[in-house]
Amino acid sequence: MNNCTHNCSPTVHGGGSDPVLFLVVALLLLGVVLGTVAHAPLGFSLAAAAVIAAWLGVFALRERHGRRRHTSTH
Repeated sequence: MNNCTHNCSPTVHGGGSDPVLFLVVALLLLGVVLGTVAHAPLGFSLAAAAVIAAWLGVFALRERHGRRRHTSTH
């Protein structure tokens, strides 16, 4: 039995997550991060940006290397 008081059913959203809610959460987190960077010293912001860029670069290389190795064995 459906106990929803707002006339909602599982087929309204297709049973998946709501993309608008995801967008709202993503924009909220972006605002928090940008607000933090705006109050941080420039040197700290640049150092954090360099660390994040290096982390993403290593991740991209590992993903590319892992996919090449994985597809060549099959």
